[in-house]
Amino acid sequence: MKTATKILCLAGKNDRCRELALVPAGVEMVTVESPLKAFELLRANHFDGLLIGDSQIENAIDRERLLQNQFILDKIPDGLAILDNENRIIWANQPLKNWFSSTSMVGVNFYEALSKPQILGPTANPLSAALAQRKSSWTTVKAGDNRYFKITATPVPDATGRVENLIVSVNDVTQTTLERQKLEALHQAGTALADLTPEEIHDMDVEQRIDLLKANVLHYTQHILNFNVIEIRLLEHESGQLIPLLSVGIDSEISKRPLYAKAQGNGVTGFVVATGKSYLCEDTTNDPLYLDGLMGAKSSLTVPLIYHDQVIGSFNVESPEVGAFSESDLQFLEIFSRDIAIALNTLELLVAQRAETAQKSVEAIHGAVALPIDSILNDAVHVIEKYIGHDPEVVRRLRSILKNARDIKQVIQKVGEKMAPTVAVPGTHKETSLPRLKNRRVLVIDADPEVRNSAHILLERYGCVVETATEGNEALLMVRNSGPEHAYSSIIADIRLPDMDGYQLLLKLKEMIDKPPLVLMTGFGYDPAHTIVKSRREGLAPNAVLYKPFRLDQLLETVEQMIASEDTVAKTT
Repeated sequence: MKTATKILCLAGKNDRCRELALVPAGVEMVTVESPLKAFELLRANHFDGLLIGDSQIENAIDRERLLQNQFILDKIPDGLAILDNENRIIWANQPLKNWFSSTSMVGVNFYEALSKPQILGPTANPLSAALAQRKSSWTTVKAGDNRYFKITATPVPDATGRVENLIVSVNDVTQTTLERQKLEALHQAGTALADLTPEEIHDMDVEQRIDLLKANVLHYTQHILNFNVIEIRLLEHESGQLIPLLSVGIDSEISKRPLYAKAQGNGVTGFVVATGKSYLCEDTTNDPLYLDGLMGAKSSLTVPLIYHDQVIGSFNVESPEVGAFSESDLQFLEIFSRDIAIALNTLELLVAQRAETAQKSVEAIHGAVALPIDSILNDAVHVIEKYIGHDPEVVRRLRSILKNARDIKQVIQKVGEKMAPTVAVPGTHKETSLPRLKNRRVLVIDADPEVRNSAHILLERYGCVVETATEGNEALLMVRNSGPEHAYSSIIADIRLPDMDGYQLLLKLKEMIDKPPLVLMTGFGYDPAHTIVKSRREGLAPNAVLYKPFRLDQLLETVEQMIASEDTVAKTT
């Protein structure tokens, strides 16, 4: 059967061609008024001829020019589409087809052609908005595998002013959107890095502070910036040395290499800190400044850590690939480094390191001399007891030895306080947080030298003056020869001493002191002689028992309570 001849007639309402009286047999005439509609039909169907009315000749010429120059529209980087008033695609250029893997979009709903993207805003439906408001409208959508597009719909009125079509431009904004998201994530990361109060920091020692910083920096550099090899150094302004703070993925020996803030001979890191300028090393094998960091590193980024316009250190990342970093990466690292600098200032790590080093030095010195000095004190009081009533001059000299020995311990403690900076003192040094313990004398009685040594270390950090004894009788001699100026605010004794138990010690102390500030230490459940029960009957305070192993805060709280009771008694007498 012969197919009818199809003619497309593009004509206005008053064009004479619409009034053709005779249409030859076997000819199908399709009449439209809109050039864009005619364009759509020509693209989607086969016609044997095109009849154009007088009023449409100029528009038709324009459309023909559009068809003739379609290759130009296919070459531009943005996607373009012409839609009818029902959001069906009349025409689409090649970039739009390529983005959504479609050879033909004609006749398909625009959103369907884009695989039903997620509309992010600001406009919920820019196509409907453009038609209703008769002006351009735009929104951002997320389509496919984490790709973002900006869609702008512009209404196209016809000669009568009616809007039958939309021209839609589609711009790929994936890179700018992801960078904006990265910036927002970095801002949140920076806020989290610096979101620490001085009180929280004071409770951390240097290792805890570094672990906190390391965990946060690694999390954000790996998950936001995708950097896995990092190094942070802090500038010691007095010496110009760049002190290693933390490194990940860098050879341990190389990470400890001494570097200084000098533009020459100290690698990229020294150059960056000396000049305050960031440095992008695209190929380490051909860069005169680069010193080996990561084994096999091929490129690196290094930025200065700047706080209040002052360089305080460096932040370095490296990669095993040549040209792994871009200018955009450098800018992001510079942004993130500002927050790291703020966090470093908050953590006061360099000062804290000095404080902890000084504190450990003092503790090492004190640990070496504390127990020997206690032995001198113990021996001195033993000899005093023998010479009392026999040789006053010997007793006087022995008491001078007691005083000098005690003074040595206090001098060491005061030197330690001066050595440690007054700011950023690690959490192990809290004498200012417990002022009631300052300069209070504590006697610890235990046969175990480890217990006596630990008492020195723990209590003296809080300003206590600690003396120790190995047995009950020795402790009694210490108490008897302490005098009012060296009276003990707290006496802490194990319930099992080599020469007596805690109850017997309490009875003997009561012969010298009205209300002895005694605290007994015992293991859980071990008290076969019922020492604690009997001691409480003799006036031992209800809270004056420490069950081993006890926490430091329990020890401090108990000593504070003994001191508070002593102060209360002193005020009432």
